[in-house]
Amino acid sequence: MVSSDQRRRQLAREKFERQQQRREEGRRRTRIITLVTASVVAVAAIAGVAAYVARDGDGDKSETAAKASPAASPSASTSASAEPAMKIDAKASYTMSLKTNQGDIAITMDAAKTPHTVNSFKSLADKGYFDGTKCHRLTTQGIFVLQCGDPDGNGRGGPGYTIPDENLTALGKAGADSTVTFPAGTVAMANTGQEHTGGSQFFLVYKDTQLSPTYTPFGTMDAAGLKTVEKVGAGGVADGGGDGAPKKAVTVSKATVDKK
Repeated sequence: MVSSDQRRRQLAREKFERQQQRREEGRRRTRIITLVTASVVAVAAIAGVAAYVARDGDGDKSETAAKASPAASPSASTSASAEPAMKIDAKASYTMSLKTNQGDIAITMDAAKTPHTVNSFKSLADKGYFDGTKCHRLTTQGIFVLQCGDPDGNGRGGPGYTIPDENLTALGKAGADSTVTFPAGTVAMANTGQEHTGGSQFFLVYKDTQLSPTYTPFGTMDAAGLKTVEKVGAGGVADGGGDGAPKKAVTVSKATVDKK
């Protein structure tokens, strides 16, 4: 028999999935409009643009980070043809430091287990990509995460490229409800709900959370960082609901990634 608590978590996940699907559809329409506008300017390339729209829609990569939780959306506002060339030491550990108005958050990352993810964050942080960005989403019902990494601050922003999923078995085998426990302190990639669609958005778990094992867990917050996120979680969502912008707004003033 399914307990009331399990049913509540299931309903929360399903609600988040529906919300992310609607956001993704809206973002795709926005990208198509942008491309169509560009085709009007470049009349000679109409056929080529049409073909590109079809490919872009099929290969979209933004949505949620936890089959119902964090949303990752690389948008049309930034673009790059491919993920950054591998430049990190894949045998080393790295620390991502986030300086925020709510407190500093240090995240330990294992490059041996998530080389593509660590390399991407290192490349973006070195360019100041995360500086001045907001953690745009907080969930407080069923799933307990703070989502960051969107330069647009609306759940639709991203670097314009995707990175592969990594380390998906790290948290164990999925149970009967097709989920695993993402322990408090875990940092993982958001995605569109499809394979290999991570961009720059990530989520910080501030309370044990059941999610599908389809989100790359790439780091762990230090004790002080976890307390900072717990404080934000305790403050709730700005509109009083269970999913939305945090009432205690979080702005990342500086993000750095350094080899330990």
